[in-house]
Amino acid sequence: MFMKTHKTASSTFINILLRFGEKHNLKFAFPNSRNDFYYPSSFQRTYVQGYQSGRCFNIMCNHMRFNAPEVAKVLPRDTFYTTILRDPAELFESSFHYFGHVVPLTWWIPGEDKMAKFLRDPKQYFSPGGFSSFYLKNLLFFDFGQDNTLDADDQRVEDSIRVIAERFHLVMLMEHFEESLILLKDALCWEMDDLLFFKLNSRMKSTVPKLTPELREKALQWNSIDWKLYKHFNLTFWEKVEAYGRKQMEEDVEELRRRNAELVKICIEGGHSVEAGSIHDAAMQPWQPVGEKSIEGYNLNRNVDKAYEELCRKMLTPEIQYLTDLGVNLWLTKLWGRVRKIINW
Repeated sequence: MFMKTHKTASSTFINILLRFGEKHNLKFAFPNSRNDFYYPSSFQRTYVQGYQSGRCFNIMCNHMRFNAPEVAKVLPRDTFYTTILRDPAELFESSFHYFGHVVPLTWWIPGEDKMAKFLRDPKQYFSPGGFSSFYLKNLLFFDFGQDNTLDADDQRVEDSIRVIAERFHLVMLMEHFEESLILLKDALCWEMDDLLFFKLNSRMKSTVPKLTPELREKALQWNSIDWKLYKHFNLTFWEKVEAYGRKQMEEDVEELRRRNAELVKICIEGGHSVEAGSIHDAAMQPWQPVGEKSIEGYNLNRNVDKAYEELCRKMLTPEIQYLTDLGVNLWLTKLWGRVRKIINW
């Protein structure tokens, strides 16, 4: 079970899982009518497409607001639970950019640099009950099904982190993505071939501002629960790396990077990502944030070796299209996409 957090390279990881599950003919627990389990509602087993009591699924990996008892009713008892975290300051910046247009409280922030204005006095603009306001405060903690408005010193925060640590066998870190994959491979007895990836759903570098030390500190203060969560699992992550062996980890990461680099040359036209307007194939167009076209994608190499064509195409296919290829019912997501296209939003 992969608890898909927001803005944490989770779209890249879900591509790995979709390919693995498809390759081994595993049974996915997919959402019904959209690409998430009715987020931000707390997950219910009835949200799973085709759910019936006693029916067994192997993989669950779409966005949800985690609800452990309900998830446990969908998956086997020996399910391996994993998720991924990101530095909360960087995550906040990414979330503010990606979701800002659908969080009404940001509409009234004056000036061009709305994020800086917000961080310098967040209480002036933030309302816990505001529509979609959860995207802008302790989003990781919220994704885990917890109260993101608690004070970081509240005992319930410590208790929740302990429960999360007991439930999840591996908590990966976006900043150490390759190392995370190697730990996953070791835990699940995967092959190196199962870990190959291209970075998906990433922003154009020109749209990613560098946080000043002042704003970084303010972002961490504002997202203090997420910072506490991240520091806890950063510690346990490196304990796992030490147990695996630093030297072995370095060698394995180097091999993974080498294998990925080889596939870049084989699969990707020009060897790099391109802006949305330069993507030739509609099937390769990534989902864009409201009011933006800042997410990059790829063009499949026109002269790709036939032996690699299927793998390359799957590795480059964005999440919505891949889910569609697997037969997931996404009519609500697609309807929203058409509406956005009509109103140019």
